[in-house]
Amino acid sequence: MVRPNDVSWLWIPALAALGRDDGANVNNNNKNTSRPLDAVAALIMLGVTLSWGFNQVSVKLTLPEIPPFIQATVRSTGAFAIIAVWARARGVSLDLRDGTLIGGILAGALFGIEFLLIYPALQFTAASRATLFIYTAPFIVALGSTALLGEKLRAPQWLGLVCSFAGLVVAFGVPDASGSGRQFIGDIMMIGAGIAWGATTLVIKGSNLRDARAEKVLAYQLAVSIPILALGVLLMGERMSAMPSAWALGWLAYQTIWVVSVTFAIWFALVQRYSASRRSAFTFLTPLFGVAWGHFVLGEPISWAFGVAVALVIAGLVLVNRPN
Repeated sequence: MVRPNDVSWLWIPALAALGRDDGANVNNNNKNTSRPLDAVAALIMLGVTLSWGFNQVSVKLTLPEIPPFIQATVRSTGAFAIIAVWARARGVSLDLRDGTLIGGILAGALFGIEFLLIYPALQFTAASRATLFIYTAPFIVALGSTALLGEKLRAPQWLGLVCSFAGLVVAFGVPDASGSGRQFIGDIMMIGAGIAWGATTLVIKGSNLRDARAEKVLAYQLAVSIPILALGVLLMGERMSAMPSAWALGWLAYQTIWVVSVTFAIWFALVQRYSASRRSAFTFLTPLFGVAWGHFVLGEPISWAFGVAVALVIAGLVLVNRPN
């Protein structure tokens, strides 16, 4: 258990709640990778998705002062430094000779590609449309888990996935074919990001990364994504003419410290312990939280369809997480 004098209480009590000791018997994880979410994991996922929903707003608030690829590169670099320090303090080895290197590079490349698409896409398309399209990820995970990882979804669980996606369609509206060419490009980029996100989850569960500590899994992805995102900065010729304000830097710090360094580590711990398709279905809450944050922070209107969407998404989650 996490000790009171252990620095882990600062930001990762959720891992202790999931039963990970300092010694972490990873063999037990393999026995649980297909189980439904328990009450503790569901509450943790609720907090994670709440944070991720606000992340879209924080990116939008930062973009006017910090270009997209610079923003993404700084975020990954800062988060990697935090994770490296954290891993050293916890005694977590980041050694590359444990058989995780190939999986780590592949997961990191997919992670980098995902954000290489997300950040510029938010300049082309509306945040609501972007959030809808990136949530093709749970379907990629569900299909991949069935075809590649041996997980089986029953009819009610497939119905739950469809129901949750229908909730997103109700919340955001059917994509408008009359949108501009730039908007269409942004939509396609977000679909690509969703595919990369889903593929990252499958790589983690299907490789030796499933037995690695969550800190190491995240460190791989951040380290590999840094040069990918930095290349985007060079290719796009991004630069800043002035020092960003404290407002923009504050939102960038939120993305770097909380979203990437904390919630992503928690997410990957859940990846190792619970059914990929059932856990990913829970992330359908994120776009709904994103709409709510957009309303309260950015003043975006919320229609009556939002209530219907919430009901559909919650119904879908109940169906997906029903025990056998």
